[in-house]
Amino acid sequence: MVDFSLHRGIEAPTGPELHCKGWGQEAALRMLMNNLDARVGENPAERIVYGGRGRAARSWPAYDKIIDSLLTLENDQTLLIQSGKPVGIFQTQPGSPRVLIANSNLVGKWATLEEFDRLEKKGLTMFGQMTAGSWIYIGSQGVIQGTFETLAALAAKHFDGTLRHRLYVSAGLGGMGGAQPLSAKMLEGVALIADVDSRRIQKRRDSGYLDMAQESIAEAVRIALEAKHDGRSLSIGVHCHANDLLEYLVTNRIIPDVLSDQTAAHDPLVGYIPDGLDIEEADALRRADPSEYLKRARQSIARHVRNLLALQQAGAQTFDYGNNIRREAFDQGVHEAFEIPGYVPAYIRDLFNQGKGPFRWAVLSGKPEEIYKLDELALEMFGDNPLLRRWFTLARQYIHFQGLPARIAYMGLGERDAFAVKVNEWVHTGMLSAPVVFGRDHHDTGSVASPYRETERMLDGSDAIADWPILNALLNVASGAHWVSFHHGGGTGIGYSLHAGTVVVADGSDDSAGRLSRVFFNDPGIGVIRHADAGYSLAETTMKTHSDRMKAPFVGPDSNIPL
Repeated sequence: MVDFSLHRGIEAPTGPELHCKGWGQEAALRMLMNNLDARVGENPAERIVYGGRGRAARSWPAYDKIIDSLLTLENDQTLLIQSGKPVGIFQTQPGSPRVLIANSNLVGKWATLEEFDRLEKKGLTMFGQMTAGSWIYIGSQGVIQGTFETLAALAAKHFDGTLRHRLYVSAGLGGMGGAQPLSAKMLEGVALIADVDSRRIQKRRDSGYLDMAQESIAEAVRIALEAKHDGRSLSIGVHCHANDLLEYLVTNRIIPDVLSDQTAAHDPLVGYIPDGLDIEEADALRRADPSEYLKRARQSIARHVRNLLALQQAGAQTFDYGNNIRREAFDQGVHEAFEIPGYVPAYIRDLFNQGKGPFRWAVLSGKPEEIYKLDELALEMFGDNPLLRRWFTLARQYIHFQGLPARIAYMGLGERDAFAVKVNEWVHTGMLSAPVVFGRDHHDTGSVASPYRETERMLDGSDAIADWPILNALLNVASGAHWVSFHHGGGTGIGYSLHAGTVVVADGSDDSAGRLSRVFFNDPGIGVIRHADAGYSLAETTMKTHSDRMKAPFVGPDSNIPL
């Protein structure tokens, strides 16, 4: 028996038994619950999954209604979720999505953090981050491979393909930043990560993503430098504000090899702790005087970026990791903030040009051994990719599952659909004991418009064109995804991004086979077309390779065409 009324101690059901009327509904129910599992989400008591205040549901009554709706939803109906609240069930058709989700979306002129905060306080909206409000978060692993791929590309570009004898310094050990220490360690480096919240440091230690914790900055730095010298991979969490660590490095002329930041600076009211405050003091000030809190947080962010710039100028390979910290600092007068490059144009745009991105799956059986089976299948199908082979080998060694066992891998156009369809066959034949959920982060090749992250410095200047994520969501609905989401603000904050998500469950049926084949080719396919349209030759080559399954009647600028 499963008690779906619980608001604490939530764990997704596992195994082959249906509680809903179809696996599309069942998968949505289980993944929603998995987001709020205490082993997975950052603060399930407040329905916060990660990213400052990225929530899975607007309120507990709304959560209860979502659960009730999924339990009774028919196989030809679609449930509508408006910023974390179920607002309608409509008769559609069996091939339609079972759930459609829209989170945090505001009309352009009103798309400011201040307006969002006002509306949230009135109970009218909810911040969905990326995978929090679209029910496909899988714990810190969800960003680990992206961080691994980013650091691998950086190591190939600036070093000798490894971080051995290199020191990576950053801050933030939350739902996104928690991936940093393990990713650096997987590439043989030393990671030194600051966080003002000791609970986050402990959580990363408990999950195996962090080797040790230190209260003393001096001692943490000493240990890190010793490990760097010896060529030992090691990850250290230090309990302090980012600025305290960075200023210690500046003062003592200790230059990291690699430098970044993963605090939730995109949401300075909730996600960033001002200098000089501990967690309790920050919470009290936020409640008592939000305006003063924002002022102090933004001053700290400006100081933070100035410290990053000082270390960059001293020789650290420094990059922005997509949390909008540069823009926040720029608005506070740090006009050289954008001298720090963004990680997408610096390191991973070529992956997007090939339709590669954070593809992920979770086994609804709850059995870790079934993830390992799928690891072997992936290696059998794509083992000629050395980085992917290395990833699967290291993931098995280092990744501790949080909630439902899951895996992520940067698979590209023609790979995602092939893998998912094969897994569906395994479910059908009983090689897997229960269905498998396939999805991705919204941070993907064609699903997002974010001028300070995924679409920064596009060749044709189309950074802010948001037609692409809208088309992505519409195409995934037409292709038969089991649920589709469209959000505003995830990653870089309110006003700075629009993005779409998609999920399909492999239940072994012919229906699922068709959905998986269409969605997981078309979804990265529109990303390849988007990049080809912007003028990337690698994307054009990728598109031509798959011209039998997609057409691009007209790509590239039409500035020479008379209007």
